Amino acid sequence: MDLFPLWNSLRIAAISCVIVFFLGIFAAYYVAKLPSLVKGLLDVVFTLPLVLPPTVCGYFLLVIFGTRRPLGQLLSTAGIQFVMTWYGGILAASVVAFPLMYRTARGAFESFDRTLEYSGQTLGLSNTYIFWRIRMPVCRQGILAGTVLSFARALGEYGATSMLIGYTPKRTATISTTVYQLWRTNDDAGAFRWVAINLVISAVVLLIVNMLEKKEHSKGGRKL
Repeated sequence: MDLFPLWNSLRIAAISCVIVFFLGIFAAYYVAKLPSLVKGLLDVVFTLPLVLPPTVCGYFLLVIFGTRRPLGQLLSTAGIQFVMTWYGGILAASVVAFPLMYRTARGAFESFDRTLEYSGQTLGLSNTYIFWRIRMPVCRQGILAGTVLSFARALGEYGATSMLIGYTPKRTATISTTVYQLWRTNDDAGAFRWVAINLVISAVVLLIVNMLEKKEHSKGGRKL
């Protein structure tokens, strides 16, 4: 059994999870400080990949980063090509997973008690220190849940990934694209094996999210 799809899916999901972790937190933190009108517009833009069909997201990525497009040609001269490459899968997975991290982080930041921030400022603490040492620890359960969900979304991504990087054995194949290819060639046994692997990973991810939620609720109950 060729395990490349598993390895490729895990590295794409892991790298894209790191990317959306920082981008999602950065966007959620600064968007929350903007005026209501600007915040509403940016919120729509950042959340669109969550409601758009993945194939539509993949189409837009092809329009922007296609090798015949201006940006794609410019990147190609620098040796960077997102179309039909495994790291193009990172771009596709990051786009579709970003809204989950952004929305979860924004919800966690909005529930943050601002008096803790004001107290830190009166003590002369820098905004960077307050963010990483006060705000992030308080919001850690929501941030962790968003991170896990983003990883799971990136791991199971098919539509945008198949549009952008296609399916090439030992080069761009992922679990999702492999399942489709095996089903298309009537290899039901092979497809079922990969479906089972994906089910196990997804179940573990959901268990982690449930554990984080229970831990957060139990802490909230003890505080009351």
